[in-house]
Amino acid sequence: MTRHVITLNAGSSSIKFALFALDDATPHVLVTGLAEMLSDERRLAVRDAANTVVHDDQWSPGSGMPFHTDALQRILAWRREAFPDANVVAAGHRVVHGGIYFDAPVIVTDDVLQRLQALVPLAPLHQPYSIAGILAAREAWPHVKQVACFDTAFHRAHPFVNDVFALPRSYYDEGVRRYGFHGLSYEYVIGRLQEVSPFYASGRVVVAHLGNGASMCAIRDGHSIASSMGFTALDGLPMGTRCGQLDPGVVLYMMAQKKMDADAIRDLLYKESGLKGLSGVSYDMRELEASDKPEAAQAIEYFVFRIRRELGGLAAVLEGLDAVVFCGGIGEHAWRVRERVLEGMEWIGVELDRFANRKSAQVISSERSRVRVFVIPTDEEAMIARHTITVLDREAAGTSAA
Repeated sequence: MTRHVITLNAGSSSIKFALFALDDATPHVLVTGLAEMLSDERRLAVRDAANTVVHDDQWSPGSGMPFHTDALQRILAWRREAFPDANVVAAGHRVVHGGIYFDAPVIVTDDVLQRLQALVPLAPLHQPYSIAGILAAREAWPHVKQVACFDTAFHRAHPFVNDVFALPRSYYDEGVRRYGFHGLSYEYVIGRLQEVSPFYASGRVVVAHLGNGASMCAIRDGHSIASSMGFTALDGLPMGTRCGQLDPGVVLYMMAQKKMDADAIRDLLYKESGLKGLSGVSYDMRELEASDKPEAAQAIEYFVFRIRRELGGLAAVLEGLDAVVFCGGIGEHAWRVRERVLEGMEWIGVELDRFANRKSAQVISSERSRVRVFVIPTDEEAMIARHTITVLDREAAGTSAA
């Protein structure tokens, strides 16, 4: 019987999900969906593999049921009606932070949940909702395995110098270190690059995951060497509402001079900064590009500046550069941002093909460019599905061996 896997990516006000069939070793997507909280309503929209809407439902949350529980019950009810014969063997969850505990996907147990809860302060914008999604899925599907897949796992083999902060060593030993994030995206993209161009995938690659969350990663021979993000998902590039790199003295100033407590500072840095805070217009790149306000243009200019600066730094870490890959919502669609990032980058070996870039072609560098530049759509859900079935098969093999 064909096995099926559901993937869940839970946020504060949304749950992305997908249903995959495993006819062979490779998961094939059947549907993708989004359950979200709107102003006064909740909505569930589902698309098939051809991106055609096959289900669209809105309702008022009159029951007072928590969003994640409510949404998952509706997802489950729809799945039972649309795919009554689906043999769902597991639900795979994106979990942003695995800390020092997890360097690979795991089946969720009570002990795992306790460890995930302990990591909430390191990813307050994401971790609580990942946990809420897991708990709701356990309640909705009590006989289905839950598998946690970590955004930090791809980066766990960093060299020491790319993991450590110059603090007393005891902090590093207890887990205060640079973790890096967006690992599921990077892992998927480098896998696709291995299919598209094995030669470049085996070399020195910088991948730019640019979206509402944004980071960059230096990859050598398929392995993460360094990432722009650090201890939390605040560091590095400016993002939709997150500040990116920040002198820690600014936080001390906020505490001493502005009398802000930890909660106020957390809200400011995670929710009111980045493109939104700089522009005063929006966190959405499409709205910023359409705006005639100078603050919007300045926010884009700073975003581009930081990407260019990070690109140079990561190339230095790699001791050279063979390829650059753009992914994520902005990386895949905002050709103006890509153009501005790569303008004048001939010194590093990049020469842009402007026509190909404006079409968002797979290869946007010119034929003369020494460094090949790719645009590769990411698919975190597919990566979660692959990890989930690998964990189940490994457990089954271990059980059989025992």
